[in-house]
Amino acid sequence: MLNETNRSSTLAGAAPALRIAELSLWLAYAVLLAVALGLLYRTVLVDLAHAQSLALERHVWLRPVLLAALCWSVPVTTLLLFKTWLWLRYRPLAALEMAVAPPLTVVIPAYNEGAMVEKTIDSVAASLYPPERLQIVVVDDGSRDDTWIYIERAVSRHRGRVEAVRFERNQGKREALMEGFRRAVGEIVVTIDSDSVIGATTLLAMAAPFDDARVGAVAGKVAVHNLDAGLIPRMLRFAYALSFDFQRAAESQFRTVYCSPGALAAYRTTALREVQQSWMAQTFLGARCTFGEDRALTNYLLERGFDSVYQGNAEVRTLVPTTYARLCRMFLRWNRSFVREEIRLARIVWHRPLRYRLMVLWDKLATNLSYPIKYAGLAALVVLLVEDLALLPLTLLGIALGTLPFMLFYLRSERSWAALYGLPYAFFSMFALSWILPYALLTPRARSWLTR
Repeated sequence: MLNETNRSSTLAGAAPALRIAELSLWLAYAVLLAVALGLLYRTVLVDLAHAQSLALERHVWLRPVLLAALCWSVPVTTLLLFKTWLWLRYRPLAALEMAVAPPLTVVIPAYNEGAMVEKTIDSVAASLYPPERLQIVVVDDGSRDDTWIYIERAVSRHRGRVEAVRFERNQGKREALMEGFRRAVGEIVVTIDSDSVIGATTLLAMAAPFDDARVGAVAGKVAVHNLDAGLIPRMLRFAYALSFDFQRAAESQFRTVYCSPGALAAYRTTALREVQQSWMAQTFLGARCTFGEDRALTNYLLERGFDSVYQGNAEVRTLVPTTYARLCRMFLRWNRSFVREEIRLARIVWHRPLRYRLMVLWDKLATNLSYPIKYAGLAALVVLLVEDLALLPLTLLGIALGTLPFMLFYLRSERSWAALYGLPYAFFSMFALSWILPYALLTPRARSWLTR
């Protein structure tokens, strides 16, 4: 990874070009908007007006869908504008000085990770954190490959600094984390996935928000490590930036970050002790919960009255899927936990302070009620495209118009030409990933890590 000096000089040298890129994107947005308006007038409002009228007569169910989409666009657009304002106001807390860094435990659960786990351990051991106040616990959850060999190599190289535990059989990620929690002696517990590496100052940045006694959980910034592995990781770089630098930064402003991600999360140990047994015993629809441990733990802490915040200056770089099949498994796991924990949050939100409760309710109502409208709209779109494929260019143009603002968000946040990957990701997400949430709703009780 680039050190801060090199990164700063690189950004300074790229700034004029990136400013031109940002202006170009705004110009492109204006041009596309003008083209869209022209097409709407010439194609939709004139040439296809009669055809649409006939379609609505043949498919009466389209009328309430279009009306619902139009009405619901108002609160959703208003929410997006408000979140943009929150995002622009967000500033992470400065990383702690080493002299005041509290005792901290890092827990790294590993399963069939191979050589990558050694790099994870090395990145933690190399952190700018007082060694006498840093405990590192690695738990091998019954790996069937050579993961344990690489853990032993790291333990040998960092003698006396890394504690390793090996399960004889696979017990699941929660049990692996729980073993680390039991052994933790720090005032703060940080969890890091075994396919990830952290920056030198990440731990100091993650510890900073805990000066506030109300904070129980901190979410770090997750970036993509294997960018050179193809188109999917490059597209996910765009998606991750929106999820963290936009979504979680906005959530942090009302101190209710919904998920402190397993790739990089921190917890106040005393708060963790209050909820860890309930978290371990969690069930849903009669089945023991195994996946979505990160969001579940965040929910338990929110329920106890603690706040959860985001630290955008604490970065972890993680390996992401490089194939469509693995990407679907990852999103399926996330969506199953999303379904379960959204149901729990609907009850938990009433425990939040009023000023935070109102924001969460607005956010969740606007977002979650959009899903049935979205999928009804997709069904309507399929029907119309089957009847008239000439609507496809207009559909693609609409997706592009909806994506360009998010490309501008990315450009302002990352100052990188990678914003251009937002467009292929939008098409890919619409046509290749839309099936995952409905399938997750039908299979919420499935159990596995779903990562291998």
